[in-house]
Amino acid sequence: MIKKPIPKKPPQHVPDTKEKLTLYVTLMVSTTLCISVLAMVIAFMLGLWAKEVDNAEIFKMISPAFSTLIGGMIGFLSGIKLMQNEDSKKDGKC
Repeated sequence: MIKKPIPKKPPQHVPDTKEKLTLYVTLMVSTTLCISVLAMVIAFMLGLWAKEVDNAEIFKMISPAFSTLIGGMIGFLSGIKLMQNEDSKKDGKC
């Protein structure tokens, strides 16, 4: 009887601490962005149908905050992605 070798599983990539931290921070930022955008959209919608509130005032108050929040979060997420690309280039990976 011929013994067949037991097939070995290929080694799996174990994420290091920096990759885990980057993932958690990215998930937290994305979750915060989603919650904030939903809250602002709800405020827009409530302001549109409230008779005692002037629509122009609602948009004047919320629009700068909306733009700042969206721009800041997108800039943060793109910065994280660029840092990951720089790290992979230093390690010699493609």
